[in-house]
Amino acid sequence: MRITIEIEKAVLEDLAAITGEKKMSPAVNKAVTEFVKRQKARQFGRLLREGTFDYELTNDQVEMRD
Repeated sequence: MRITIEIEKAVLEDLAAITGEKKMSPAVNKAVTEFVKRQKARQFGRLLREGTFDYELTNDQVEMRD
């Protein structure tokens, strides 16, 4: 999907350096994708801590699957 956004040039330059991408579109896509993954992981962790999400397997069982 195409969108138009305004981002400061210095921020984009930092983003390109951090992501290792030379073009801005892949750099922004990588950053947004990583942000979403981290937020979902944070939300999952919160749900686990609150007991909202009841996971049937023990930690040892999960590690055995890996």
